[in-house]
Amino acid sequence: MESFHAPKVEVGNIFALFAEQYRREHHLPLQQRNTMFAIQYCRTSVLGGHVDVCDSCGYKRISYNSCRNRHCPKCQGLDRIKWIDKLSSDLLPVRYFHIVFTIPCELNRLALVNQKCLYNILFKAASQSLLMLAKDPKYLDAYTGLVAVLHTCLPAVLRY
Repeated sequence: MESFHAPKVEVGNIFALFAEQYRREHHLPLQQRNTMFAIQYCRTSVLGGHVDVCDSCGYKRISYNSCRNRHCPKCQGLDRIKWIDKLSSDLLPVRYFHIVFTIPCELNRLALVNQKCLYNILFKAASQSLLMLAKDPKYLDAYTGLVAVLHTCLPAVLRY
């Protein structure tokens, strides 16, 4: 039986196909527009590149520059894998829970202009809530730890 491998679809490919129309139809903050541009053109000729030449045989290889954007899956892939490996090596062989805390959409504009303050409040409230519930005899009656990761996904339909 022959195995089927679907072509690898990357975020940059999706942006190449749909970003222009999406930007026309939605108001995006400059930071989000810049991030989309960086991801769309990462490791393409748009960001420039260089030619590596083998001293022995003269073989040439063109390498295009990375965007180095912290949101880019191509640029941050290796760092993400290293982070996961390091984190995994510290975990105990016990059951873990994935818990998501969000903010109401009414606070999106506030979050956009006060990110540090608002996300600090969110992390503090989330961690205090989890630690308090874990200590409660009604739930775990235990001390616990947590790993907190911020995933922002502010909708692009914010209108100013």
